[in-house]
Amino acid sequence: MAEISVNSSSRQLSVRHRGRIAQIGIFFGKFVRMFVYQSDWKVLPMAALIAGLVGFALGADFGVNMEGTLTGAFAIVCVCIWNGSFNSIQVVCRERSVIKREHRSGMHITSYIMAHMMYQLILCVLQTVVTVLVFQLVGLKFPGPGLITPWMVVDAGITMLLVTYASDMLSLWISTLVHTTTTAMTIMPFVLIFQLVFSGGLFPLPEMVDPVIMLTISSPGLKAMASQTKVNDLPYAAVDGMMSLVDSVEIGGSVTVGDVLDLLGDDSNKMVAELRAVQIGNRMSLREVGRDLLMKERFAALREQKLIGGVTVKDLIEALLSSDVLDPLLDTQVGEIWSLGQVVDELAKDPDIQKYRGEALTVKMTVGDAIDLIGREETMATVRRKASEAMYEPAYAATNMNVLNNWIHILIFIVVFALASIITLEFIDKDKR
Repeated sequence: MAEISVNSSSRQLSVRHRGRIAQIGIFFGKFVRMFVYQSDWKVLPMAALIAGLVGFALGADFGVNMEGTLTGAFAIVCVCIWNGSFNSIQVVCRERSVIKREHRSGMHITSYIMAHMMYQLILCVLQTVVTVLVFQLVGLKFPGPGLITPWMVVDAGITMLLVTYASDMLSLWISTLVHTTTTAMTIMPFVLIFQLVFSGGLFPLPEMVDPVIMLTISSPGLKAMASQTKVNDLPYAAVDGMMSLVDSVEIGGSVTVGDVLDLLGDDSNKMVAELRAVQIGNRMSLREVGRDLLMKERFAALREQKLIGGVTVKDLIEALLSSDVLDPLLDTQVGEIWSLGQVVDELAKDPDIQKYRGEALTVKMTVGDAIDLIGREETMATVRRKASEAMYEPAYAATNMNVLNNWIHILIFIVVFALASIITLEFIDKDKR
């Protein structure tokens, strides 16, 4: 550095007695000049390009279904790890000899690393802002309120910043361990692969590696992002694809009337018991019956039927409904509600039905016909809900405590990697190179 000269003993003395805070300012100024004059600013357009490609690929399903959103959260974390890792992977090892010389001349390692932390934090903030803006431009949206702040995009931005900065500090530590930029760039792909494979998100892993997962930046980053995007509350899209595949599959077979009655009469079967409890029939007031006769299309011919004196059925019903005197009578409830079990039991006791117990019934239909018979909309809603419940992941619960715990987890990584960088670089004088 220009501020420190190994050939001037008087200059060495002045630097040696300069305080740590003053040295932080000196080194920070050096890094800013490197950003401007040595093209370190190129990391910003690179971040924009990567965000554009990833956002364009994920925009259609992100926030729409469970799979698309979880994949999108994983991809966003990958982008952040990539950006942060390449910010600082070479910053120490490329000037190792200069650092060693300056350290012997009075440079404080803590000041040097603190200056790096300040500079890299600003760089990570700029990268995060660029990434979020590009995501918005290509259609990757973060709608709705956040769990910590009123805006989900701000919550997501904080998570992205923390993941990027933690990856930056990890790379800074690696840069203090190795001696050449070639070694650093050789190690970097393995570090990235480790982070992505052991994220604990998209790749099924045995429980025995859970302690390893806790040591990755990607795991708390993915959990925080999945919580913020409310992955657990979104529909499971694979259900629709699966149902469309089996819609035309034919089902059927032959059963006897007796088999059906015996099956529906078995209270010991839990599913049959629930079916037997289903209420059928209807109760309604005489007023509602009259209104149905006036409005329903199937009663049109009956309404035009003439009675004595040329009065139609329609005229008679309208007169009855408009009569105040008949109000108490019109509110009378008619009809009866039975359970399906009661109907089945009555049929089973009927002598005429008993004659047909051995009669074979041949049923042949498609899965789609069966779904339509039950009710397609209700069936699909139930299947989607059950699938989402089966895929529910407590680690992705949309709670502010869940997000805060993961943020704290990442902050611990940042502090640990920064301290590790200081400790490692303190031994630079023992370097034989």
